[in-house]
Amino acid sequence: MKNILCLVALIFAFAKTEAQYRVVFKLNKFPAAHAGDSIYISGSFNRWVPASDTLLFLPNADHVLQVSVKLAADDYEYKCIRGSWQKTETQPDGKSIQNRFLRLQSDTTIEINIDAWQDDFVSAEKQHTASRQVQVADTAFFMPQLNRTRKIWIYLPGDYLKSKKHYPVMYMHDGQNLFDEYTSGYGEWGVDECLDSLIAKGKPACIVVGIENGPQRFNEYNPFYFEGFGNGEGDAYLAFLTETLKPYIDKRYRTLSSKENTLIAGSSMGGLISYYAMLKRPDIFGKGGIFSPAFWTAAAIKPLTDSLAGKMNGKFFFYMGGKEGGSYIQDMLDVRESLGERSSAMIYSLIHPDSMHNELAWRKWFAEFYNWIMADGFNYVVKTKE
Repeated sequence: MKNILCLVALIFAFAKTEAQYRVVFKLNKFPAAHAGDSIYISGSFNRWVPASDTLLFLPNADHVLQVSVKLAADDYEYKCIRGSWQKTETQPDGKSIQNRFLRLQSDTTIEINIDAWQDDFVSAEKQHTASRQVQVADTAFFMPQLNRTRKIWIYLPGDYLKSKKHYPVMYMHDGQNLFDEYTSGYGEWGVDECLDSLIAKGKPACIVVGIENGPQRFNEYNPFYFEGFGNGEGDAYLAFLTETLKPYIDKRYRTLSSKENTLIAGSSMGGLISYYAMLKRPDIFGKGGIFSPAFWTAAAIKPLTDSLAGKMNGKFFFYMGGKEGGSYIQDMLDVRESLGERSSAMIYSLIHPDSMHNELAWRKWFAEFYNWIMADGFNYVVKTKE
């Protein structure tokens, strides 16, 4: 009998219809600054391409800027953007806004007001929120497999300096979004505050290593070629983690270096590369947090799972927000089912219907992930949380 823990929270029906509905996005109000720039809609319906010609706002007969598209009935997330992720819409004070949400069930017209643009607030003062347990291990750590450098963050448990204990280590991607609001682009996970709180309540402590992303994020976090991004560099990135970064961390810090004590976690593209790392290097990574995985960028991940799952015996935490879109959820469910059927891995699967694809959701469910992934003694059990 396989050791599978499958927790399905508030799952709704994902049956998709082939019906196509027309959606008209009308831009009623936007800042006068950059009025001559092109404005686009970017979202889950176009794989978040920041400047798609078919989603460019153009004036209609009444001189109102609009975009008209046909989409299948589904849940979608989107934002307005001036062709670059450094030029997205924001709140009036420059703070990031959550993705807009559309549940499409009929022809729809959506009125949009844009308050401000992100690049008009590049000098706005943001507050540092990282706890005292967080430090920068290296501002330019060399990645020989990719011939690049990257900033590395590290979280050390509160009693690290006062004890001689050794600790498990969790490697996480998009490091600038984990600990500090000041460095995050769309909000932080609050990993440090979460662990400070859980450890104070008696939960096992853990070192967290955060690797910042760079301009090649979509390539580094994808092991496969994808038309929208080009050649994948995931194998080189994984080699960096296992052959360069992990030996450095194990040598410099008091770690428990076995696979049972080596975790990897990330979201979106970071969720994809975390899952891939678990598949390819089960001798290194024994536990994985796969949040909102971008499996849609990696068609080969399902057949790879089919072929390698028999070797898997670690712990896998899968999470997806119910508002991320039925096709993306189904991609994750297909991979999860293949892994569960073919492996002896322990699997925790969580889909929350009210959550979206953002740091706010990942922050909300990080404690749930950590409590389960760090616990021992799970055998075969199926739970349903109503």
